[in-house]
Amino acid sequence: MTSQVSSPAEQADGAVVGEQRKPAGTKDVRRLDRVIIRFAGDSGDGMQLTGDRFTSETASFGNDLSTLPNFPAEIRAPAGTLPGVSSFQLHFADHDILTPGDAPNVLVAMNPAALKANVGDLPRGAEIIVNTDEFTKRAMQKVGYATSPLEDGSLDGYSLHPVPLTTLTVEALKDFDLTRKEAERSKNMFALGLLSWMYHRPTEGTERFLRSKFAKKPDIAEANIAAFRAGWNFGETTEDFAVSYEVAPAAQAFPVGTYRNISGNLALSYGLIAASRQADLPLFLGSYPITPASDILHELSKHKNFGVRTFQAEDEIAGIGAALGAAFGGSLAVTTTSGPGVALKSETIGLAVSLELPLLIVDIQRGGPSTGLPTKTEQADLLQAMYGRNGEAPVPVVAPRTPADCFDAALEAARIALTYRTPVFLLSDGYLANGSEPWRIPEPDELPDLQVQFAQGPNHTLEDGSEAFWPYKRDPRTLARPWAVPGTPGLEHRIGGIEKQDGTGNISYDPANHDFMVRTRQAKVDGIDVPDLTVDDQDGARTLVLGWGSTYGPITAAVRRIRKEGGRIAQAHLRHLNPFPRNLDAVLKAYDKVVVPEMNLGQLATLIRAKYLVDARPYNQVNGMPFKAEQLAHALKEAIDD
Repeated sequence: MTSQVSSPAEQADGAVVGEQRKPAGTKDVRRLDRVIIRFAGDSGDGMQLTGDRFTSETASFGNDLSTLPNFPAEIRAPAGTLPGVSSFQLHFADHDILTPGDAPNVLVAMNPAALKANVGDLPRGAEIIVNTDEFTKRAMQKVGYATSPLEDGSLDGYSLHPVPLTTLTVEALKDFDLTRKEAERSKNMFALGLLSWMYHRPTEGTERFLRSKFAKKPDIAEANIAAFRAGWNFGETTEDFAVSYEVAPAAQAFPVGTYRNISGNLALSYGLIAASRQADLPLFLGSYPITPASDILHELSKHKNFGVRTFQAEDEIAGIGAALGAAFGGSLAVTTTSGPGVALKSETIGLAVSLELPLLIVDIQRGGPSTGLPTKTEQADLLQAMYGRNGEAPVPVVAPRTPADCFDAALEAARIALTYRTPVFLLSDGYLANGSEPWRIPEPDELPDLQVQFAQGPNHTLEDGSEAFWPYKRDPRTLARPWAVPGTPGLEHRIGGIEKQDGTGNISYDPANHDFMVRTRQAKVDGIDVPDLTVDDQDGARTLVLGWGSTYGPITAAVRRIRKEGGRIAQAHLRHLNPFPRNLDAVLKAYDKVVVPEMNLGQLATLIRAKYLVDARPYNQVNGMPFKAEQLAHALKEAIDD
């Protein structure tokens, strides 16, 4: 029996596939093809943990998914205030998806601030679950509510579910030896249980997680599990939730393989470890903690068994200095940071260019300038990565496109650094770093061979017939200089930041030599072997949308919408930003219009216009949030019709 009553998700996004009635005495179950859920509350309400657990269970169920954590920069922002709201958005589906979604179908608001900060993003008909216990007069006045939004009719366009989450949680835990304040901390688990019931999520994984997390405090573990189960049972028994929803696994979205849910920073960490193993080199990370890059330091510090050594330095300069020293000593060297740290590291990056040593500079971009927006995303470090050093100091630049792609991008950055003996920038951002998606774990034989050959002995014959080691004698194909491990007999050589003489590496002030060395270093970067740019072309398309980095998901989703509506548009996405793919010039000139969406004020567009003399049209956003697919689709339609 099929009902004609549409759910909030159907009204908002056309997401309902059908409805299946259960036998009398049980609740209806409706089938959806996708859902967007946002958990929101104070930064101390555990919204990130709640979202992460819901995501993990969704991944294990087999849905495709994409997430958007969003939290304040302050460690503990003022409770109950708009700046203190923390949220976690999850988009999951029975098919291939690319973004965390534009507008939530469901909002879980733990207090008035969470409601006010997020209700403007909801489509009419969306479901709102509110913790009524927090809607006190004082709490509402703190965020500017003169009257209760739960009673004044302002939410009449939504499906409102008032739930006393705090009271129900405390009641569920009354048999535990906990204070009321301790019991209240589990209300996020009650909310997680309720949402898990609503969307038929597995529960065993969450219970295992809680027992593991609180292994040293089994009473706390069991209390959280009790709250979680109470939330599930509340959904099953209350009359306020008459319907639950099913989103089938995305069986057709993934190639055959073993999958796991992974965030960008975790994927990048694993990629660095894999690169070190494929290169048969120890991995050294010299780093200073900075949001949103610190998770890489945290993760790599766990893997000493893979030959990983992590060094938390006293500042950014010391971090990269130690990493460059490790590169000199024969390690796969990495330094991680964000935009402010890149500024501090710039002199040492220039030294690495001069020394021609492999070094990975991982920049997890965030909003700037200065301290800027530490927990918000941006793509505004591209020109800094390209040109932010004194002198002619070219550095290759690689950018991942999705959280899972951070693994492959790390391997590619390592390939370039090791093959061409050069520092390499890896430009991720906060959206990729903290977001997550399913990742197919590669088989070992799918990974590239990155092994390098260290210099073993003399490589040059002098005029008198004797043999010597010249540290700047180059490979004729790659222009890479030999990599000599310190302490190898006969390979002693001069090192330092002053210009070197070609071949010998001796100090040189000769104008002609300096000109030659500058041009040679540039030629080495220009000659890096990168794949041609792949274009997703559509017959008859005269407009190309060109992106880089984390704009891939929103751009691709927007392109799909345009094509579904009959529009014609081509799409290309850059992984290599220095050097550009060799066919980029031909690609750009094959279209009448080129649109470049970026989360900056037009940095890639500036490079494209300068290098290729193409009228690349920038479309820019710098609000600390990723593009929305509908927003981009509208802008691209205007470009096509212009």
